[in-house]
Amino acid sequence: MAINASSFFFILMDLPGLETAHCWTAIPICLIYVLSLLGNIIIMYIVKSVPSLHTPMYFFLSMLSMADLGLSASTLPSMAAVYLLGQRNVGAATCFMQLFFIHTFSVMESAVLLAMAFDRCVAIREPLRYATILTNQRIGAIGLAIVIRSIALHLPLPVLLGRLQFQPMNALSHSYCVHPDVLRLASSNTLVNSGFGLFVMLSTLGADVVLILLSYVLILKTVLSIASNAERLKAFNTCISHICAVLLFYTPLVSLSMIHRFRKKKLPAQIYMLLSYLHFLVPPMLNPIVYSVKTREIRVRILKMLHPKKL
Repeated sequence: MAINASSFFFILMDLPGLETAHCWTAIPICLIYVLSLLGNIIIMYIVKSVPSLHTPMYFFLSMLSMADLGLSASTLPSMAAVYLLGQRNVGAATCFMQLFFIHTFSVMESAVLLAMAFDRCVAIREPLRYATILTNQRIGAIGLAIVIRSIALHLPLPVLLGRLQFQPMNALSHSYCVHPDVLRLASSNTLVNSGFGLFVMLSTLGADVVLILLSYVLILKTVLSIASNAERLKAFNTCISHICAVLLFYTPLVSLSMIHRFRKKKLPAQIYMLLSYLHFLVPPMLNPIVYSVKTREIRVRILKMLHPKKL
């Protein structure tokens, strides 16, 4: 018997095999969120409060921190309900709203990573025109375009899902709602939903990763044309933090897609959940750490905050 979405509840899933160990699994989950929130807030505070960091590179870094905070805040409510309160039921409307925010901030982060790749490309290929190409007005326009694209493309998702009928067996595969997982439980025709979801993914994450790769091809071409080895290393070293952020964000996503497409036998549910956690939870935690370690200006400011009398 199919059930209308308006009166439907989904069951969120915790880590398979660890359902009775919430007191232990909650500790690393809480630690991840604390580090994510604290790290990204510190990055944004430092960039805002230090005038010398009001440059394109650090403006884009602040945008990345905002996207990370949004992504963490989107997954936090259901994760806290599952691991801290043991509450696994979530209403359809709440679930659809959560997946809207999760996918919106995920695409926003992808777009910011693309903007940062463009920033590095301009800085290395056109250093003399860098400040005139990436003005504050253009950076603001890029940020606004990122927000509008991310929201506009995902607004139809809750509406389209609300029209579906769902199976009585309503257990999701994750501790939060994502579009493919919810769509899997529908009993009515999902052709429009699947087609729209594929279009959104290809036009955002797919296009972004291709353009990021193209940016690095141009960067590599320019770096290899530099005569001095020291200058080559210095130029490429400015990209290391961004490359780490890109790998952190896209590697679990690509791995999950490859497993879904090419797997010959079903893998344990823990593998899918682990890759999902790596994609949605780990980048917001590690990005501030990566940029703090690899970016001297950020590192110095954090050390000054921790030891104001020594520095």
